[in-house]
Formats: sequence, structure tokens, C-alpha cells
Amino acid sequence: IDDIKQALKMKQIEEEDHQKRIVNTRRTIEDLKVELDKLGDQPDTTPQISAISVELREIQERTVRIEAEKADLRRERDNVMAESRSLQKKLNDMNNLMNVKEEKLRTRHRDTHTALLWLRENRQLFSGNIHEPMMLVINVKDHQNAKYVENHISFHDLRAFVFQRKDDMEKFLVEVRDKMNLKVNTISAPEVSCSGRPPSRNIESMRRFGFFTYLREMFNAPDEVMSYLCSQYKVHDVPVGNEQTKALINTVIQEPYLKVLYTTDERYTVKRSIYSNKTSTSNSAVQKSQYLIITVDAEERRQLEQQLRACESKLQEIDERMKTLQTEFAALNRHENELLSEKKRLSELKGKKKQLEQKIGTKQDSLRQMEQNVIDLKKVEEETNAKIKAISFQKVTIVSVLTAEIKTKAKLSMEKVYLALETVGLTAEKNKLENDCREGASELKTMDIKCSRLEQRKVQLTEKCKGLLKSAKSICRMQMDEPLPEGLRNAFSNLPDTLDEVDSMLNEERSRAECFTGLSENVVEEYSRREQEIEHLEKELEKKIADLNAYRQNISEAKERWLIPLKQLIEQINDKFSNFFRSMQCAGEVDLHTENEEEYDKYGIRIRVKFHSSTQLHELTAHHQSGGERSVSTMLYLMALQELNRCPFRVVDEINQGMDPINERRVFDIVVQTACKETTSQYFFITPKLLQNLQYAEEMTVLCVHNGPHMLPPHKWDIKAFIRRLERKARA
Repeated sequence: IDDIKQALKMKQIEEEDHQKRIVNTRRTIEDLKVELDKLGDQPDTTPQISAISVELREIQERTVRIEAEKADLRRERDNVMAESRSLQKKLNDMNNLMNVKEEKLRTRHRDTHTALLWLRENRQLFSGNIHEPMMLVINVKDHQNAKYVENHISFHDLRAFVFQRKDDMEKFLVEVRDKMNLKVNTISAPEVSCSGRPPSRNIESMRRFGFFTYLREMFNAPDEVMSYLCSQYKVHDVPVGNEQTKALINTVIQEPYLKVLYTTDERYTVKRSIYSNKTSTSNSAVQKSQYLIITVDAEERRQLEQQLRACESKLQEIDERMKTLQTEFAALNRHENELLSEKKRLSELKGKKKQLEQKIGTKQDSLRQMEQNVIDLKKVEEETNAKIKAISFQKVTIVSVLTAEIKTKAKLSMEKVYLALETVGLTAEKNKLENDCREGASELKTMDIKCSRLEQRKVQLTEKCKGLLKSAKSICRMQMDEPLPEGLRNAFSNLPDTLDEVDSMLNEERSRAECFTGLSENVVEEYSRREQEIEHLEKELEKKIADLNAYRQNISEAKERWLIPLKQLIEQINDKFSNFFRSMQCAGEVDLHTENEEEYDKYGIRIRVKFHSSTQLHELTAHHQSGGERSVSTMLYLMALQELNRCPFRVVDEINQGMDPINERRVFDIVVQTACKETTSQYFFITPKLLQNLQYAEEMTVLCVHNGPHMLPPHKWDIKAFIRRLERKARA
């Protein structure tokens, strides 16, 4: 019935939609007729469409030109990109060589490499030029010549940083040495550049000996680095020769202007005595290069970087032009779309009247067809009611049969329930009777057994009690008919009253006895032995503790007897050392240094000095101070010691070598003041040279020692005649 009703409903909905479509079609036809009437007065759009077509052709031509130019730019960009990749590859190859150099530096001297990384990250802290270690910035033009340059420059300088300004160097040392505790070498370039110094001889005049170039011409380096190498190592004046030079070496070393020279595989150093003018020559083999053999042409690298920047600039110009063309192309596309839309609108306007007439005809045909296909709802409803009526008759017949079956089922169900309840009751009663029967039989059997056992137990207990009583009286030496004494009565009165409690107490006492009787003699002996051993160890421990306290007391007393005078002595040295430095407008101090006071083998004297007002006190080491500053500090420390150590005389040999004139003059004045005191030892001050206008004291004696091949024999020397000649020369 529901399906039939649903089918009727669908027909009704379908007819309703059909009527709506008819109404909508009629409305559409009316609207189209109204629109057709409005188009009767529209002007001709053909001239406008022609003008738009001309403009569209111009836009297409411009678009083609832009596409062609873009294609040219893309080809040019591809060429520039290929060139840029080639340049970048060459530059990467050079950078890889630099990385190999850096890896060698890291392997050989990790502190310098760590300082290099720090400098690269903090270069903005410095105002002047700072050059990385020489081995990284020196570029040998021909790798076969790297051995000469590397053998000529010490490794300490090859790993040294070169500074244009001294204040930058001081700042760098504070950060790297003092704060980071790194061992690095630094160099301050000469204030006046020496990189352009000419050699003492033109190389052409030396070709007859086989010399073909000077050491400076074999490599490139930044100006400050080259200036230092020319000043310190005279690379502009060290010639390099070939096998011909080696063959003529005996003649070559006689040339007065040659001090250091190289042949193919050897280095020669020529020294001339200032006294005898005799020549001494030493030679050594030229070792293979380890660091400078990796060559990177700095000029070529600079050119590559410049070309790479030019390529990047060209790519940027191409990208900008491409962006401009793309913008213009997009604008043309937008304008073209606007024109096409306008042309389409005009074309549609031109053919719209015809289109409207066609649409009206089509809609009218559709309307006639829809009016012919109208559904007869009245007929459909009658057919539906007839189907529902027939199904209802079938439904009534089925319900009647179902009602009779339900009544029969209900009656049978009630009978089933009554029988089930009766069965349950009977089953329960049967089970109860069976259980009662079994329990009664079992209980009867159990009672018979218990009674028999109780009789037997009673007889046994009676006999046992009589036996125990007899044994007890026998043990107590009593007759069977004799009553219990008062003491036993009192003892028994303290025992429990029931048999179970007596058995429990008896078992407890037996357990205690078994605990003691189970011990062996060995266990008891081991216990006694361990007890004595513990007592002995406790006494020994007390003795050891007492000895340890005594040792500590002795060590403390010995330490005080040694350490207090030592500190007083060092304090005296510090006072004198500080006074010497203050007299030179510098600062210095001496103290006893140790990290742990109990490690006596690590006690040491620490000397800290400051030669510049802008710096802090630094420990005297081979790395932080210059050679002259170390000489000054050493001399003043020895002078601070001299008044504490009594000796007949002291000898100082060439202590002023390596000092700058200012420090040499200061140290000489302090030596004179100290040596001329009445309480000091005699001084022998040996030196090959002295500054002019030094202050001399009356207590000093000057001895000039002359030496050389042209000196007079001692027996021919006449000091008076020498003085007379000087006086005559002075009067003349």
C-alpha cells in the first residue's frame, strides 16, 4: 500500500513540475518577445568590430616581438649561467686548495687554526688590516719553487698573523692568548712599507753565476706581509741559482754582497768576521715544501671573482628585462582579452535579433510538446484506490487467520509454564531427599569411628599418666602413696592449667635447647678468634690515627718553617723587582704560584710584567713579550736576586743584545746604580757595543779588548805613545 501511495505521490510531483515548466516556458517566451521588440532600433556595429580587429592584430604583432626578445634573453641567460657555473667551479677548486692548506694548519698547530676561525667571525672588532697566517696568504707562482720560500721563512712566522696596527695586535692577543689561552704568533708590519725595496744588485749582473731571480719574485703576498718579509728575511735580496751556481759556489761565496743564496737543492749562508774579515760558509739541504706547494694564484682568483660578479650583474639585468617584458606581455594579454570581450559583445549584439527569433520558435515548440504530455491525475488516483482496496481485502483475511493462531499459541504456552514449574519443584524435593540420606549415613559412620577412638585414647592416656606419675615420683625419690612436697606444688602452680598450654611451653623450651645444641665447636672458636681480631684491629686503628695526626702536625710545622720564609724571600724579591720596573715607567711583580698548596713539586715563581700603559700585567712567556722585553725582564729579575745571594763577583754577558735603545739605556742605568753600591759584588759587564752618552760612575772601569789580524803584539803596544798621538791629533 505504501509503495502504491508513493507512486501516486511521485506522479503528482511530476505533474506539478510539468506545470511549472509550462508556466516558466510561457514567461520566457514573453520576455524574449519583449527583448526582440527593444532590438528594433539598435545601430550597426560592423565599423566598431573592424576597428577592434585592427587593434587585435597590432597586439598580436607586439606579442610576437616580445616572445622573440624573451627567447633571446633566455638563450643569453643560459649562456651567462653556463659561464657563471664554469667560473664558480674554478673558484671552488681554488677554495678547495685553500681548505687543504687550512687542514694542514689545523693538523700541525690547532691553536692557530682555532684563532683563525675566531678572527673570521670577529674581524669587525679591528680597524686596520689583519692578514691570516702567512702560509695561507703566500702564493708561490710556480709550485716547484715553493721549497725555497718555505725553507727561508721559519714555521713560527708561517703560522703568524700579520697586523697593520699594533693596537689591533694587542687587542687580538688579549682575546686569543689571555681569554682563550691559545698559543699563537703575531707580527706587526713595519710602519713604512718595505715591500718595494730594490735589491742591492741587478739580477742581470749575476746571471754569469747562474742566478736567475730573487726570492721575492717567486711568490705573491699582501703588502704588509711582503713588507715584513723584506724587512726581516731580506727576500728582495736573496738570489736563487741553478746547477751552474752550485758548480761555481767557491767563486760565488767570495762576492762581498752575498749573505744568503740558494742553488738547486742547497742553501748557503755566508758570514764575515767584523774583526778579521774572514769568510765562513754553511750550507744545508733544501727540504721539500709541505705547506706552500699548494698554490692559488691570487690575481687569477680576484679576476674570477670579478668575472663572477659581472655574470651575476648581467643575470640581474636579464632578469629585470625579463620581468619588464613579462609585465608588458601581461598588460597586452589583459587588453587583448578586453578587446575580445568587446568584439564578442558587438558580434552577439549584431546577431542577437536572429538568435532571439530562433529561441522564441524553439520555446514555443517545447511548450506545445509539454501541453500534449500532461498527466491525467484523476485517472491515476482511481487506479491507485482500486489497488489499495484489493490489498486491504487480502490484509483482513490474513489478520483473521493470525488471530486464531495467536490464541492457540497462548493456551499451549500457559500449559508449558505450569508443567515447567511442577517439574522444578519435584526435582528440588528429590535432590534434597538424596542429600539428606547421604549426610545421615556418613554422620552415623563417623560417630561410630569417633567413639571407638575415644575409648582407646582414654585407656592410653590413663596408662601414660600412671607411668609418668610413677617416673616422676621415682626421680623425686618418693613412694607411690607419698603426697607432693610444698616446693613441687608451688612449681606446678606456676605452670599452665591445660594440657595444650603445657605442650606449647614444652615445645618452646625444646626449640631453645636445639638452637644451642646445634652449634659446633669450630663456630664458637671462630667467633672468639674474630672477636679478638676485631679488638686488635681497633687498637691498631687508634694507633694509626694517632700516628697520622702526628705526621700531619709535623708536616704542618715543617711547611710553616719552610713556606713562611720562602714567601718573605719572594716578597723581598717582588719589592726590588717592582721598584726596578717603576723606575722605567713600567710595571712588574713576582709571586709564588701553585694551583694546589699540597703539591709542593709544582710550586714555582711567576713573573708578570707590563710595558705599555694600555695593557694588563701578563705572565712572562716566550710567546707574549718580544725578545727585548724578555731580556729586560730577565736582567731586572737577576738584579732583584743579587742582594739576597752573596757572591764575590758577577758576570753579565751581552745582556743588552736584542733590546731597543730606550730599554737598553734604562737597564744600563739600573745596573750602574746597583753595581756601584758599597755592599754589592764586583760586576763584569761584557758587551760588543754600547750606546752613546751613557751615564758612567767613578767606580767603573772600562776595558776595551781589541782583536783582529792587524793588531800589534802585546809587547809592542805602548799606551803612552797612543795617548800622545791622540793629543796631537786633537790639537791639530
